[in-house]
This record gives sequence, structure tokens and C-alpha cells, in this order.
Amino acid sequence: MSEFNRRKFLANSAGVAAAATVGAGSAIWSPFINAQTVSFKPEKGAKLRVLRWSRFVQGDIDAYMINVKRFTEKTGIEVRVDNEGWEDVRPKAAVAANTGAGPDIILSTNDDANLYPEKLLDVTDLAEYLGKKYGGWYPAVQQYLRPDGKKWLGLGLGAAGSMIVYRQSHVKAAGFDTFPKDTAGFLALHKALKEKGTPGGYALGNATGDALWTNWLIWSHGGKLVDANNKVVIDSPETIKALEYAKELYATFIPGTLSWLDPNNNKAFLDSQISCTNNGISIYYAAKNSTDPKVKELAADIQHASFPIGPVGVPTESHLFFNQMIMKYTKYPQAAKEFLRFMMEQEQFEPWLAGAGGYIAQPLAGYEKAAIWTSDPKHTPYRDSVKNMRPSGYAGKLGYASAGAGADFIVTNMVAEAASGAKTPKEAAERAQKRAERYYKV
Repeated sequence: MSEFNRRKFLANSAGVAAAATVGAGSAIWSPFINAQTVSFKPEKGAKLRVLRWSRFVQGDIDAYMINVKRFTEKTGIEVRVDNEGWEDVRPKAAVAANTGAGPDIILSTNDDANLYPEKLLDVTDLAEYLGKKYGGWYPAVQQYLRPDGKKWLGLGLGAAGSMIVYRQSHVKAAGFDTFPKDTAGFLALHKALKEKGTPGGYALGNATGDALWTNWLIWSHGGKLVDANNKVVIDSPETIKALEYAKELYATFIPGTLSWLDPNNNKAFLDSQISCTNNGISIYYAAKNSTDPKVKELAADIQHASFPIGPVGVPTESHLFFNQMIMKYTKYPQAAKEFLRFMMEQEQFEPWLAGAGGYIAQPLAGYEKAAIWTSDPKHTPYRDSVKNMRPSGYAGKLGYASAGAGADFIVTNMVAEAASGAKTPKEAAERAQKRAERYYKV
């Protein structure tokens, strides 16, 4: 999608969303009242099993399970929900797809749907219904789940925004009245934080969500894994500059970030070991709801900001995208579609967004006015995560190659090697180029 068309789409979506809501969080969706109703008649004796990632905020799963119970009460369909860590869902989903047995519905991450598209149920009818009713799917959702521009491989659920989480008092003590908006200021801040003994830290291990900051790093300097024709171009002067920057930035980090997975920076921040990192809203949520007075005190000092803009001069956001896939082997395809329709309707979806406390940003433009985004100003920076994000396979077309390269953490490993000095920036880029070419075969 061209940048012009993307802006036009977002402008139109915003207009629809604004017209759709009378006051923040209103239940009145006047433009959609006459939307055609889609009905899926569940199969007799249907039972469903859902595999989804574990919550990082308790309110997410609590609200989700309330909706599951409501669905069962309404339809009589028993639904079993299994929760696994992000790193565990992906291999279990792949096994299910390859063996043709397992959960009926899988909630996974990024472009996992493109690893086994032929194993997934076509949900175009459901996706088009929801899109028309709720203001349209954001461009990145369509790129992830409708890569051919025709068939929908699944539904978007949203994204956990990867924003900057920082201690405001520590940033001010380091000499900055506001959080830097460019990469030069970002580096200067981290050098000052280290000198003050209040360093930052960012995951450089194979962290499904928190390592996505490495995409921002490369994109902000003009680098990318592939171009629009899916040609691997990661070994470029722009990437080298980004890796040189990464080396300077890494020197300011707390030790140990090379092995950090998704939980590590949360713990380090809440333990006051670091004062700046990237994360979803879960750190703020945990502090605000903590029973430990010292941790609870942190909430007032926590602020959120978008990643700074680099030499390319435009935002280059990378967020953890969540999908919802129905496996083609399911015995109950109509029941599965009806379950997802029910969960995405406003009566269920908005309470779930609220329960998650801003941890998940919506995939449909119509939900931009949900009350959760203005009930606390610290939630608001996360609202537009899906609207503004680039898909993980940028700038190419998503498919088997992008999904495989993403699952193999090629960009993250490259940044870790160069930042730590294990390889020179050039060596790290050359290795990443060769690894990516195994997926993007000419």
C-alpha cells in the first residue's frame, strides 16, 4: 500500500470512527446499525478448544474468560481455553498445522499465519463483515492476514504496543525535561542515565515481543531486511550505520540484556534496576496494581513515549501483532467462526480492551474511541499501535519467507552480535543477509 493510500485510508477510518461514537466509549455506533448481520450456525454438539498466549496483565484473561462464559451461556457450546507463553504457542501451532490435530482456534503472534496458510480456514466472510461494521481493518492487519489481497487467513486481535517506558524523575535528573524525539537525543539520554547510575536496558535475546525494538533500530536508519520485491537487502550502508549506533547504545545498558526474554525487562524495571526500556503497558499496569508499596509508588513516576524518529525522518514503529486463526481441520468451522464473531463484537470487545488496561490496541478503526484510551492519559500513547505499525516483514510482501525469517530472529540476532562486539557491524550484516536468503530464495 502506498504512503498516499495509507494516509487516505487512515483519514477515512478516523472519520468513520469519530462519527461512530457519541462521546468516548459510547455504545452508539450509528453508521453501523444497518450493517448486514452475518450469522454462523454452529454444528450440533460442537465443542471448541482455544490455544492462546498467556496474559501479561491479569485483566486480559479475566475479561476474555468472562466473554467465553457468556458465549457458552448463549450458545451452549463448551469452550476450553489453554494459555501458553508466546515462545511456546508458535511451535505448538506449527505442530497442530502439520499433524492436522489440536486446537480449533489459535491466537498467535506476528505473521505466523503465513507459515501454513493452506492449513487455515478461510474467514473472508467474517472479516469483511467486521470490517464494514467497525470502521475497517488497519493496513498492517490486512498485510499480515490478507497477503494476496483476497482471502483472509484469520482475524486481527490487536497488538501489544512496544512503546518507551521510563521513569520521569530519572530522565529529568539526567538533564532532560522531555523525552527525546530523535535518535541522537535518545542516545544522549541513555549515556546520561548510565552516568547517573540509572541505566536503561532492552532485550537482545530471542524475545518475541520486546526484541521488536531492533526492527525500529534498523528501520529508523533506513535499513530493512527485504525490499518491496522481497529481495534481501539487509547488508547495506544504512544497516551498518544502525548497527554502529546500536553498539554505542548497548554500551549504556545494564549487563545481561543479551539473554533477556520478554519477562526480564519487566522485572528489572519494577526492581528499579533500570529506568528506561521498551514494553507494552504491562509494567505500568503491574506497578499500579501491586500490593507492594514500593512498587506501587513507581506508577506515578512511569511515563510512556513513542520511539524516537531516526535519520529516515518518519516513525518506524514495530509492535507485537496478535492474530486469531481457525485451523482447517476443525470439526466445527461454523461454531469457530461464531465464537470469533461474538468475541469481536462491541458488547464483548470493548469490555475486554478495558479489562486488559490498554495492553492491547484494537485492529479495527471503529474502536479508537473506546473509553480505555482516555480513562488514563498514560494509556493514550498505546492506542494507535496497530494503526501506525509496520509489519514485521517490511518492506516486502508477507508470506512463508517473512514468517520464517521473523520466527528465526534474524534481525534481533544481528543487532545483538554487532552491539555486543561479537561481530563487527559488517560481519553481522553479512551473516544476516545469508540467513535471510535461505528463506527468501530467488
